Amino acid sequence: MTMFLLVMIANFVRGCFDFPKRFRFFLRRNSIHQSNCKEPVVSFGELLDQRGLIHGGAVKLLSLRDGMSNDEKNFNMLYLVSSAQPHFAIDLVRQTRARGIPFVWNQNGVGYPAWAGWQSERQNGPMRWLRERADYIIYQSQFCREAAEKFLGPCETRSEILFNPVNLKKFFPLSERPPLKPLRLLTLGTHSYAERVFSTLECLKKLREEGIETTLTIAGKYLWPQGEATVHQKIKELGLADVVTLLPPFHQEEAIRLYQSHHILLHSKYLDPCPTVVIEALASGIPVVGSASGGLPELISEECGFLIPAPLCWDRMITPTGAQLAEGVMNLFSRREAAAAAARVRAELLFDEERWIARHREIFQNLLR
Repeated sequence: MTMFLLVMIANFVRGCFDFPKRFRFFLRRNSIHQSNCKEPVVSFGELLDQRGLIHGGAVKLLSLRDGMSNDEKNFNMLYLVSSAQPHFAIDLVRQTRARGIPFVWNQNGVGYPAWAGWQSERQNGPMRWLRERADYIIYQSQFCREAAEKFLGPCETRSEILFNPVNLKKFFPLSERPPLKPLRLLTLGTHSYAERVFSTLECLKKLREEGIETTLTIAGKYLWPQGEATVHQKIKELGLADVVTLLPPFHQEEAIRLYQSHHILLHSKYLDPCPTVVIEALASGIPVVGSASGGLPELISEECGFLIPAPLCWDRMITPTGAQLAEGVMNLFSRREAAAAAARVRAELLFDEERWIARHREIFQNLLR
């Protein structure tokens, strides 16, 4: 009860501070009109206009933006992603539904104790409200559906599973792969907690102790306090300064070059719902070592990856150890050419952006009839 009251008080205080900005958004969105176009015209709640570097859940919106008509003032379809919501999304949905505009909700992960702690309900409350009012729900994986059912509650709204997409023409394997000496490992994305990065460094240490010439590139943003400083300290402790490259957050064009210049992706995050970096790596012919948790077992086959067994636990993060990751690297290294070819085949089978856009168009057209 005490924790519940603290959350309520924090939400009230936050709401008071947010009110002036919220009111400005409300007034600006009053100019929204429902398009009378017979084909879908999509709005993303101005999300792509509000962000600088597009990453995470917003990346897939670029595919829809480039693949069909879109307008932020005169539209007939609102499309929102749970992991990349625009400012005051609930108000936006209220305003658009009042104009008779259908709303499609793309559900990624949810808040749970091991990740969000006491703020889980702060994450889940708005998602629950939005999911319940959607005209159609797209789950990024079966894991996303099951997690939503557990933490957001049952929902009878029509839905289906669509894995995140990748542009197969942009993300592809080079005809000549980089030399195997050194073996180039890569981990990238938004690093939400320290252990997932530390385990990749311990993997590198283990491989080098086994006499395998190996390097590691870590790219992206660290979300825990003093993240970059703690990573530098860990690298120093392990004596890896000469074989680790740290890179800042990156654009998609930079990501393409990163995949093509490395051999294996390490993705040690626990319970990752549907990571785009894994899908992009597979499209680039890069096999993956990761945790057999979250959505990864749905994305990665035995032919193109090595998944480390992990139980389902919502109360603590169970991150693969460096030794387990190293075992996976050695497994893939022994069958590297076949695994790389299988990775590309897997991407073509499950994650083709063109099919993803076409299915969205069908969903939107059905809602407009």
